[in-house]
Amino acid sequence: MTRSPYDAWLFDLDGTLVDIEFDHARRVLGAVGDRIGYDFSDREIERLWHGLGGERNAQLRRWGIDPEPFWAAFHELEDPQRRAEATYLYDDAARLLDTIDAPTGIVTHSQTHLTDPILDSLDLRRYFDVVVCCDDDLGWKPDPAPVERALDGLGVNGDHAGVLVGDSPGDVGAAWNAGLDAVHVERFDHDTRGQCVRADRRVSRSTNC
Repeated sequence: MTRSPYDAWLFDLDGTLVDIEFDHARRVLGAVGDRIGYDFSDREIERLWHGLGGERNAQLRRWGIDPEPFWAAFHELEDPQRRAEATYLYDDAARLLDTIDAPTGIVTHSQTHLTDPILDSLDLRRYFDVVVCCDDDLGWKPDPAPVERALDGLGVNGDHAGVLVGDSPGDVGAAWNAGLDAVHVERFDHDTRGQCVRADRRVSRSTNC
């Protein structure tokens, strides 16, 4: 293990450290589509699940879908344990986590009832000193409040060098808004994402952080 150049490391979860087998995403959004009367294509599933079209509610509206019934159906039909069983840890993320010698945390948009089974199933809790799940009361990335709560939990909020590693523009914005360096892990090519995400560093694998 080598000494970290940062006083604290924060990570997004989905798409950064872990991902979902596509069959699970297809099964869930297929069931949601049946409920709300919309037939999602595989491309739409990929874009929506990974946030490739930008903010998800805006993407849903562009497809003529009301976000409120969509999310109501999604949260009712998504099974946390099945999701955890379909989740895998990126090899490069596992190698990076084994090298960090500094306080480490997660800041994720996944809710606690979805996050906890994943952390337990993949034995990830041992790597993290704090886990913050965004919500309407705390705020959503790029709001810095969830990041600041994580830093408070690590005892390093203030004049410290920190970094947030994530796969979305919201992660980069949250890092900068909280005064941290931002590393963007691009798991897709630019044509698939449809935009180039600016950050302090852009990498294709988290081991390049």
